[in-house]
Amino acid sequence: MRNPLRIALVGDFDPTVVAHQAIPRAIALASAADGIPAAIEWIDTQRLGSNGAELLAGHDAVWVVPNSPYRNGEGVIAAIRHVRNTHVPFLGTCGGFQHAVIELARNAAGIASATHAEEHADAAELVVSALACSLVEKSGEVMLAEGSRLRQIYGAARTIEGYHCNYGLNPNYRERLERAGVRFSAVDAAGDVRALEWPDHPFFVATLFQPERAALRGEAPQVVRALLRAACRTGPQGFEP
Repeated sequence: MRNPLRIALVGDFDPTVVAHQAIPRAIALASAADGIPAAIEWIDTQRLGSNGAELLAGHDAVWVVPNSPYRNGEGVIAAIRHVRNTHVPFLGTCGGFQHAVIELARNAAGIASATHAEEHADAAELVVSALACSLVEKSGEVMLAEGSRLRQIYGAARTIEGYHCNYGLNPNYRERLERAGVRFSAVDAAGDVRALEWPDHPFFVATLFQPERAALRGEAPQVVRALLRAACRTGPQGFEP
């Protein structure tokens, strides 16, 4: 019998947050759909060290979950850098997307002081800024870029997704991040970025939307299924689902 995958859920757990209710269900449904045993461990951001490595050692995948601002945002960024550099499968949703933007801006695009407007409104390099229109408890159509991992995962060019956020990529930084190698793999009807990928990685996907919400309808989210499959391939067991 396969040992269960160890999935780290990085974020400050709050049972009243819809995404935090949905995520364990999403993993359970994805696990059942593909016959991949998986166990979760919530990691409070205050426990994260300066390099993100200590608590993540031995995990087969890392999901940075919604509900920012985190108690330790710098620890979250360090954790994302760690999994990107060590090729551990990574998923970030909502706040996880925002902090993936910051990590990539700092460590791939060379914007050392890149930060988040929600936490440092007067900073010079706000790579994550307030959205023109709030997406709190909103849903909408998302277009998936041809040739992207997300397009492959969904098997479609479009999807309808739900949100709970007020912040996203500052469009002034899009070109600079793209030059650094970031692929923005989903946009909304207005062309605003809604997901990113880091191509030189087994699985590095971050979405501003919350695909985990499909689990509240009893559906196994395709992105979560893909995360578990990637963890199977890259983990110490090295099996295909």
